[in-house]
Amino acid sequence: MSTSYKRLFQRALAAAPDRLHFAAHSHHLWPDASYVGQIAAWDDAARLADHKWERVMGEIWPAAQSHIAAELKLPDPATIVFAPNTHELLLRIVSALPRRPLRILASDGEFHSFRRQSMRWQESGAATVDRVPLDRLLDAARTGDYDLIFTSHVQFGTGHVFEGIAELAALAGPEGPWVVIDGYHGFMAVETDLSAVADSIFYLAGSYKYAMAGEGCAFLHAPSGFGPRPEITGWYAEFDDISLPPDRIGYAPDGRRFLGATFDPSGLYRFVAVRDMLAGEGLTTASIAAHVAALRAQVLARLPLDAKLLNPGSPARFLALRSPYAARWEAELGEQDIITDVRGDVLRIGFGLYQDRRDVDRLIEALSKL
Repeated sequence: MSTSYKRLFQRALAAAPDRLHFAAHSHHLWPDASYVGQIAAWDDAARLADHKWERVMGEIWPAAQSHIAAELKLPDPATIVFAPNTHELLLRIVSALPRRPLRILASDGEFHSFRRQSMRWQESGAATVDRVPLDRLLDAARTGDYDLIFTSHVQFGTGHVFEGIAELAALAGPEGPWVVIDGYHGFMAVETDLSAVADSIFYLAGSYKYAMAGEGCAFLHAPSGFGPRPEITGWYAEFDDISLPPDRIGYAPDGRRFLGATFDPSGLYRFVAVRDMLAGEGLTTASIAAHVAALRAQVLARLPLDAKLLNPGSPARFLALRSPYAARWEAELGEQDIITDVRGDVLRIGFGLYQDRRDVDRLIEALSKL
C-alpha cells in the first residue's frame, strides 16, 4: 500500500465523508493547517486591532514571499507582491505598458480570465491580440512586434507544458516586449526554477490550486526595471513614500509598486501555515508530484474509458481525456458524489495529496460502469 496523507486533511475529508474528490486541479481540498492559519488571522485581528497590519506586513507578508522565492528559486523575495487574484495583477501590469493600442501575443489555450479580458480589449480597440497554438508561440514571438507576450506554463485545459520560458525571456526587455507567464497550474505542481530568467519575466500564480491554501492569495513576481509606475494603482503601492505631499504619486521601489489597496490578509496566513506544515512533514513539490504520479499511473493502467489522452507524459496534476461523452461522464460521476470536471469535450481528472490507492480503486470501479 502506498503512503497516504489523508491525516493532513481530516477536516475537509470529514466534512463530506462520502465524497470522492478528483478535482484537485480545480479546487484543491484544504489541509488542516489552513484552518490554523485562518484562525490565526482572526485572532490577530481581534488581539491587535489597528496594529494587525504591522504583523501582516512585517511578518506574514515576508514569510509568504520567502516561501515563494524558495519554491521558484527567485533571488530576491522583494520582487513578489500579493493581490486577491491574478486578474488584478494582470490589469496593473498592462496599465504600466506605455503604448496604446497594445499588441499582444498569447497562446490559444489560456484561462477564461485572460481570454475574456483580452477579447474585451480587442473589442474596445485597446489592443490587437494574436492567438496561436502553444507549439507556434516561440516562432510568432520571434517574428512579431509585441508589447506583451502571455502564456501559461501548464495549460489549464490540456495539461500541455510550455518548455520555452528561457527562449521567451531572451526576447524581453523593459522597453518591450514584456513576457508574462501564468503559472497557476505549474506553481507547486511541477518543479520550477526561475533563477535564470528572474530579471526578465513576470510570473503570476496563486494558492487556490496546488498550494492548497484557497483563494485570496495570488502573487506576482515583477522583474526590476519593468513598469516602475503602473497606472492602475492603490495607496498601498506608496507605503515607502507615504509622507510625500498629496500632489506627488510615489511608488515602492520593489514588487510592491504593483500593489492595490486594502485587502483581506487571511489567504496569506493560510498559505504560510500550509507551507510551514509541508516543510515540517518533509513534503516538497517533487515528493508530492511523485505521490500524484503514482496515482495517475494507476488510473492510466486500468482506465476503462474510450477517450483520447491529451497530455501523455505530462507532469500536470490532471488527466485530460477527450470524448464526445465527457459531459455525460462528468454528470454521472457527480451523481455518485465523485467530483471531476469538464471543459468542452474534455473530462479532467485531477490528483492531490489527499488521495490514495483506495480512492483510485473506487474511481476505476465507477468509471467502468459509465
